[in-house]
Amino acid sequence: MLTLEKFEEASEVVKKVAIETKLLYSQYFSEQTGNKVYLKPENMQVTGAYKIRGAYYKISTLTEEERSKGLITASAGNHAQGVAYAAKAYGVKAVIVMPTTTPLMKVERTKSYGAEVVLYGNVYDEACEHAYKLAEEYGYTFIHPFDDLAVATGQGTIAMEIVKELPLVDYILVPIGGGGLCTGVSTLAKMLNPNIKVIGVEPAGANCMQVSLKNGKVTTLPTVNTIADGTAVKTPGEKIFPYIQKNVDDIITVTDDELIVAFLDVVENHKMVVENSGLLTVAALRHMNVQGKKIVSILSGGNMDIITMSSVVQFGLIQRDRIFTVSTMLPDKPGQLVQVAQLIAEEQGNVIKLDHNQFVSTNRNEGVELRITIEAFGTEHKNRIVKRLEEGGFRPRLVKIMM
Repeated sequence: MLTLEKFEEASEVVKKVAIETKLLYSQYFSEQTGNKVYLKPENMQVTGAYKIRGAYYKISTLTEEERSKGLITASAGNHAQGVAYAAKAYGVKAVIVMPTTTPLMKVERTKSYGAEVVLYGNVYDEACEHAYKLAEEYGYTFIHPFDDLAVATGQGTIAMEIVKELPLVDYILVPIGGGGLCTGVSTLAKMLNPNIKVIGVEPAGANCMQVSLKNGKVTTLPTVNTIADGTAVKTPGEKIFPYIQKNVDDIITVTDDELIVAFLDVVENHKMVVENSGLLTVAALRHMNVQGKKIVSILSGGNMDIITMSSVVQFGLIQRDRIFTVSTMLPDKPGQLVQVAQLIAEEQGNVIKLDHNQFVSTNRNEGVELRITIEAFGTEHKNRIVKRLEEGGFRPRLVKIMM
């Protein structure tokens, strides 16, 4: 069982490898939501995510014989790095099975801690099944990323730090993949103060815990589809599910589009890189129907590869109307392009791409298509630019940007 004594023990054990991530007050999100919002930046943790806590504590509870057999786990990235780092600290072998879709950065980082990496399956669940087979074949000791009470206890040390630093916290928002982090945090939070509300947050395309709670039993989703790869789990944990049922007050789901916008918000206002799964609790802030409350959003990790990051930034700018494209037909005569550029400049729009095509029509009076990609400050500014072009007689048509 999860007990206060075990949580206290884990808090002391994880201090050997994990840093105590201090809460960051967010002026931006507080003003946006009407609450006092604090961020728990586990993206700044030793391995770039909270998973080092559960992995290290779990390994500390193993016997010498269990450790000497070598350790194996399955993970989409963060638990992999946590186990690899902890295994290295204990001087034991670690084998990590990761989905073939895992970002290269997470694979390489896991290898850098000395672990052997096996790529298998398209999602976590397939990788996990393969890891069990390897454990049976080679005698490795399996460390489950979330369905393990010792692992959940280690993750729960986050709640100890939150309550210690912010004793009167009203709400703690916790990302959910399989449920290990939420189990540890919610259970300890309720032990320390039953009045604390713990809200789990899942991707809309991988809401296995929400569905399971609704059904009253652990339920497997037929598929998962989300950019939050760290929480793309089909089946939540069996062992930890009763704790979630007892201690989690509600589940919020957020869309991929909301995660993209949350990434921009955190980068621009807090100068931090947080991976998509870690942004779940930030996106969930706008779903909270409360005012004047002290809310802690756990940022579970920051291990995002550069290619994913660049894609998220571009899509985020498009969603926020910070970048948009208009098309207009012009007479095929000198000076037309200059007039369009002048109108955009007068509205302080910044042209970042031009496509001037003279061969779309044989009609010389309206024979040139001009496509302009423009940088704006947001929706209001975009609308001003479009209106100015309309007033100039250019009949602009908004075009969906293809990335």
